[in-house]
Amino acid sequence: MLVTGAGGSIGSEIVRQMTAFNPGHVLLLGRGENSIFKAEREFRAEYPSIRFTPVIADVRDRETLGHIFSEYGPQVVFHAAAHKHVPLMESNPDQAIFNNVGGTRNLCELALEHGVERFVNVSTDKSVNPTSVMGSSKRVAEYVVQRAGLQAGRGQSFVSVRFGNVLGSRGSVVPLFKKQIEDGGPVTVTHPDMTRYFMTIPEASQLVLQAGGLGENGSVYVLDMGQPVRIVDLARDLIRLCGLKPDEDIEIRFTGVRPGEKLFEELLTAEEGTTATQHEKIFTARSNGLPRAAFDEMLDALFDVARRRDAAGIRRGLKELIPTCQFSGSEVVAEGSGRKWDTSP
Repeated sequence: MLVTGAGGSIGSEIVRQMTAFNPGHVLLLGRGENSIFKAEREFRAEYPSIRFTPVIADVRDRETLGHIFSEYGPQVVFHAAAHKHVPLMESNPDQAIFNNVGGTRNLCELALEHGVERFVNVSTDKSVNPTSVMGSSKRVAEYVVQRAGLQAGRGQSFVSVRFGNVLGSRGSVVPLFKKQIEDGGPVTVTHPDMTRYFMTIPEASQLVLQAGGLGENGSVYVLDMGQPVRIVDLARDLIRLCGLKPDEDIEIRFTGVRPGEKLFEELLTAEEGTTATQHEKIFTARSNGLPRAAFDEMLDALFDVARRRDAAGIRRGLKELIPTCQFSGSEVVAEGSGRKWDTSP
């Protein structure tokens, strides 16, 4: 079994929960040596009967990945490695394409070539009607996995699993709020009406494993995230749990919506809809919008503009691939064509 992003919150929890099935060999792949070193030490101490191999590699590095697949021949791949910070990817859009799209394409192509039986891509609610480069890149990654499902051989399955924010994950809002409370405030919230779906790390990871086991080739599975939560209410609850009073002991300060952010996230587009699966908390998106006719050409064009570090060109390419995406705050003009996409909300 190969887990990318194995040093991260979701990747490492997938490994913990997979130990219940006693896998013979687990490859812990990540490019951050400290997080992989820490994960390997933990897993070897807690699960001494399982063989763990740390692999320091970048999913963008096709040659190194090819060597890993040839040497170890993983049967199952859980792909959790991704750039996920929305504002950072707004200012570094080429890296979102290289990592989130290119890394997924490298892994899918190698999984097809080496006969991987199960490939599970971890996706996000930010891929639905995206307003950010990060969300759009994850939607295109879903397309890449769906395309691999169409090319899969007998006994192979490629799926994506889409869910919202994970409580306590690295870079999530809860650790940030806790640090701000420890520092005496203020606790910063972007907008009083900002809402998000939340799950715990173990719950999300368990459902990723279960969705991967359903194995309907090319599917995008959507997890039941319950009801969305207002971020300001979450901040007030955390302040109270620390024995303090919001707006008295700790100030709550509204800072404004950041580039690429939406006030609320969605788990489905209006066109998709869902069908039930055998698991009560997992649904299948009926349609994922893969542009089959010209997908390869559109993808190649996207990488071309990313290599030129052409931020406007990247957004144009994403808009062509995902007609429902709406980049906020600017107008994207197709050079030399006279075409415009108004990207204001």
